[in-house]
Amino acid sequence: MHTIAVVLAGGSGERFGTSVPKQLLPLAGRALIEHSVTAFEQAPGVDAVLVVMTAGHAGQARELLTGNGYRKLTKVIAGGSTRVESTRRAIEELGSTECDVLFHDAARPLVDQRVIADCVAALAAHRAVGVAVPSSDTIAVVSDGVIAGMPRRDSLVRCQTPQGFRLSVIRKAHELAAADPRFGDLPATDDCGIVLRYLPEEEVHIVPGSERNIKITYPRDLAVAEALLREQ
Repeated sequence: MHTIAVVLAGGSGERFGTSVPKQLLPLAGRALIEHSVTAFEQAPGVDAVLVVMTAGHAGQARELLTGNGYRKLTKVIAGGSTRVESTRRAIEELGSTECDVLFHDAARPLVDQRVIADCVAALAAHRAVGVAVPSSDTIAVVSDGVIAGMPRRDSLVRCQTPQGFRLSVIRKAHELAAADPRFGDLPATDDCGIVLRYLPEEEVHIVPGSERNIKITYPRDLAVAEALLREQ
């Protein structure tokens, strides 16, 4: 099965506090987005890479990436105003030919080859997979500032990306979400959440993640990523 990696880089950087998207900020001498694109470029099981960039900066990202000779990069397109909209634009761009798709947040620049290979392998047997690591903290359910419940820690995981799907599965899930007038009342934060809600018959299988696969959300996270890269 043909496998395409979609690097989602549609964030505005508002929480990061910069005038440019954080995906274009430097990390260890390269733009943040390049680390994710490079990881999929080097992955033997990935055939092509599609980048979805913040609207207004797609041209800048296109110039940066095409100038660095990424052989698997097929296109850089403009994203939407939300992560869900950016994913839908990627699905539209991919067309109707069945394939496996890995959706990855560009804000996770330290994704490694083992995680990518395990996702590709898992999609040979399953139609939906999510990367996750066990929760080392006790997680509490809070209502009005009061703890209302405390689920068993061994049943909880922290989700990462990539998240992988058969293209027809994720397309159908997003079509159902788009047709639901109440979707916005409880918007999903990732694609596994959309599949769970709209295609409950599709089991989302877990691929073990990595504690190094951190998400860059605040400026201090860049310093952590720099330290992890030096350690590597």
